[in-house]
Amino acid sequence: MPLTLAEIAARVAGEVIGDSATLITGLAAADNARAGDLTFAEKESYFAAAEQSPAAAILVSGPFTASAAQKPLIRVPNARAAVARLLPVFFPPDEFPAGIHPSAVIDPSAQLDPTAHVGPHCVVGARVPVGARCVLMGGNQIGRDCQLGDDTTLFPNVVLYPRTQLGKRVAIHASTVIGSDGYGYVFAEGRHQKVLQVGHVIIGDDVEIGANAAIDRGALGPTIIGAGTKIDNLVHVAHNVVMGKHCLVMGQVGFAGSTRLGDYCVIASQSGIAGHLTLGRQATVGAKSGVMRDIPDGGTVLGIPAMPDKQTKRQWIGVQQLPEMIRRLRDLEREVQELKAGLSGTPNAPTAQA
Repeated sequence: MPLTLAEIAARVAGEVIGDSATLITGLAAADNARAGDLTFAEKESYFAAAEQSPAAAILVSGPFTASAAQKPLIRVPNARAAVARLLPVFFPPDEFPAGIHPSAVIDPSAQLDPTAHVGPHCVVGARVPVGARCVLMGGNQIGRDCQLGDDTTLFPNVVLYPRTQLGKRVAIHASTVIGSDGYGYVFAEGRHQKVLQVGHVIIGDDVEIGANAAIDRGALGPTIIGAGTKIDNLVHVAHNVVMGKHCLVMGQVGFAGSTRLGDYCVIASQSGIAGHLTLGRQATVGAKSGVMRDIPDGGTVLGIPAMPDKQTKRQWIGVQQLPEMIRRLRDLEREVQELKAGLSGTPNAPTAQA
């Protein structure tokens, strides 16, 4: 549905500069924009590209003004945030009608809200409440005594082991497993004996978890993912990990058991976090890091083993200088050897005659 610039500006609390009646039919980056699209720019170089594009108007945050092209603008405090708000307008998500597919298997004691959608080949176990407007897309296995809050979406083949608790507006992407056994064994009598994992998983409101992730249930108590936390694809969270609110965890990160994260932590891709650690509020872990010690509030670490970022960067710079340092050391050693050879070949000074 086409919208005028004035209607779009009202949705993002923006200011129109130019013709507010300009009709917008889509939203696209400058290099893919077509006539009628709204594009966006945060930097001078992006703004120049946006002006050269066929787009009808530009969403900007900054002191940009239209030049000879005279494209109308919408000025907002944060262009990226405004784009996030507009994307669902131009690319509305799929709608799932209320109802239960004939192939679904629902335990008689489960309680499904009439507005919920249960797709093909889903299994909903005993005593599971499924909240309003929940969507189970298909092939989902929901164990006994799980809880699904309102507006939760499970993409195909998501599995929830028994007693998993999901808050409101949770999204879990395809083939992720929540509540599988934690990795617990004890060595006795010459073999590794399994320690039963009898805890569960609690996931707060507004959490999103990517595809093919695995979050283990606690050994005794719960594994907890705080409200607003976003977890990328291929992440493993071991038993009894506790994540605070609004954390960001990138792809291929692994957490060992019983580690605790404060609110607003950021863990970059392919990092490994050892067990029983504490990562303070707003701690940051750089990509490919191996964290083996606690991190204080606001701390940033890098490397293997992870150390404070400035210390690690100094070491990286030092390593880059090693070839030149080795060459200089060899030159110095050669000069010392030549000096020694010269001194050893010098005849003894004549002794004074009486």
